[in-house]
Amino acid sequence: MHKSILAGVSAVAMLLSLGSAVQAAPLKIFGPWLTADQAGFQKVVDAFVAKTGIQATYSGSDSFEQQIVIDTKAGSPPDIAAFPQPGLAADLASKGYLVPLGDQVKDFMLNNFAAGKSWVDLSSLKGPDGNKQLYVMPYNVNLKSLVWYSPDNFAEKGYEVPKTQEELLALSKKIVADGGTPWCIGLGSGAATGWPATDWVEDFMLRTQPLSVYQGWVDNSVKFNDPRVIAAIQDFGTYALTPGFADGGPQGVAATDFRDSPKGLFSVPPKCYMHRQASFIANFFPKDVQVGTDADFFYFPPFAKENLGNPVLGGGTLMAITKDSPDARAFMQFLETPEASEIWMASGGFLTPLKTVDTSKYANDALRKQGEIMLNATTFGFDGSDQMPGAVGAGSFWKGMVDYVGGKSAKDVADEIQASWDAIK
Repeated sequence: MHKSILAGVSAVAMLLSLGSAVQAAPLKIFGPWLTADQAGFQKVVDAFVAKTGIQATYSGSDSFEQQIVIDTKAGSPPDIAAFPQPGLAADLASKGYLVPLGDQVKDFMLNNFAAGKSWVDLSSLKGPDGNKQLYVMPYNVNLKSLVWYSPDNFAEKGYEVPKTQEELLALSKKIVADGGTPWCIGLGSGAATGWPATDWVEDFMLRTQPLSVYQGWVDNSVKFNDPRVIAAIQDFGTYALTPGFADGGPQGVAATDFRDSPKGLFSVPPKCYMHRQASFIANFFPKDVQVGTDADFFYFPPFAKENLGNPVLGGGTLMAITKDSPDARAFMQFLETPEASEIWMASGGFLTPLKTVDTSKYANDALRKQGEIMLNATTFGFDGSDQMPGAVGAGSFWKGMVDYVGGKSAKDVADEIQASWDAIK
């Protein structure tokens, strides 16, 4: 058993050995996971209970973001909370509602997570005194830096998976020269139209700038109309706006729903050969398409000229202690063990940056391949728009990307997004 778990468990055992008349209440864990995700996490909780004897319960809610604020302010928080976005965790930490995890957890993350410094930086939040401490630990992450394609279509044309952005651009030009269309891109998403383009821009920021610049852009110490950000928007434009590069042209990019966009990969003849989107997009493939045979993916590659390693864009949940106790500490320490990840890995719907896991425990080859991309990451950037104020990240940034595809210049779009940020009081 993990030695730090023993410390937490021994504290509880000592209380029981003293003949305490009142058994400790079950550890309460609250998060956003429902349905299949809830079932996967429940197996982890059950394993913790079986291994430690500490009773614990999990409850999930699709209104987690609202409820956790109500509960913490009312003085009745859960013991452990799973935050789907760092912004909310940062807000509660600044108000004193989260418990610092300490240097031991920080050292663990630095030494045992792929791109460990990226995760420590993300998890270090300002407390009530304005000083940064480690308040959260990532658990169950997702991967966005993927390009989907049909292996059969690539094989028929003799195309090879590109290893650099330079090769990706050359392949795109080759496909056009061969009479095909390299990309399917769709920004449609109802009231959220535009968000798929923000992921493109974030991926390019990570591939052209150090992580410190990316994080500066996220917190607006690097302005949205900084030339480096404008260049990243234009990098997206290379694929979305270059004549012949995107199915339907710029008008099709703006009008196509993101859920329908990848279907062009599987039409006969193909409407496109590549589609950049996160791992979840496979849920919207035609029912007869099998990932691993009919469809596959490759890592959205770095620029060879930039020498920035293998940056990865993604998201995920961040675990925090909202009510301190030996039991809560023991649970967080259990999450450090490979077993706590491998249990959920086997059920599907789970990725981890933990380097000590056995990747053969992933439920299928696709998840294993995504897990290996995660483990090969040299830096990890959490979804930038999710960290920005809502008026920007889920507002002017979305709209600006639609305006850009519609013909507005990258500089004008960036100026308008920055103005919306400046208007926030």
